[in-house]
Amino acid sequence: MSNVLELAPVASTLAVPAHVAIIMDGNGRWARRRGLPRIRGHRAGADRLRDIVKACPGLGVKYLTVFAFSTENWKRRPEEVDALMELFRRYIRSEANELMNEGVRVSFIGEREGLDPKVVEQMEWLEDKTKDGREFLLTVAINYGGRREIVRAAKKAAELAIGGRISVDGLTEEVFSNLVHTSSIPDPDLVIRTSGEARISNFLLWQCAYTEFEFVETLWPDYTPEEFAASLSRFAMRERRFGAASN
Repeated sequence: MSNVLELAPVASTLAVPAHVAIIMDGNGRWARRRGLPRIRGHRAGADRLRDIVKACPGLGVKYLTVFAFSTENWKRRPEEVDALMELFRRYIRSEANELMNEGVRVSFIGEREGLDPKVVEQMEWLEDKTKDGREFLLTVAINYGGRREIVRAAKKAAELAIGGRISVDGLTEEVFSNLVHTSSIPDPDLVIRTSGEARISNFLLWQCAYTEFEFVETLWPDYTPEEFAASLSRFAMRERRFGAASN
């Protein structure tokens, strides 16, 4: 962790991304390369998330959103899905006090319908326990899909229009942004995907219109806080134009 602290002053003088989103990919391959069960990779990935969360405030990151379980992940073998849900419950319980003590507020996005009620109960418990956190916001996407989020937001907009609360012309990008899961936080400045895959896999499709992307070869359990700090420093070197011409 000392190297991260040494990098923090450098990052703070540059354009630090306020909101970073991470597609935590590569847990299964990490385990397979070591001859271990896939769940061991997921456990190692949960440990790595703990390290990255601890590093964020010192590096100037205010919001971290992580892709933990997609709507497509239900296609995996039932025993792996069950093990993941148990890991979520265990992680919530084991990390709750430290998250609260560090001023971290936790929020979950995605569809809670279809999840094990015990998992939902734990999620709501953690959200309530950390609701007063002011240092940093950790958002965990579980049972989440970007297209499904957009469809749900469109249905909400239709309901508002039918109820006379907005007109068709009144449905602006700003209004629509208030109907998605992340309405209370800024769009991601940077999305990082580990494991060498160069795709966004249905993650934050609406929110990433002008987001910068970084695809790294490192598998998620091996993606250290030092490498995370290096990703932030590379982001700081980019010119973000949001559709405007380069200076």
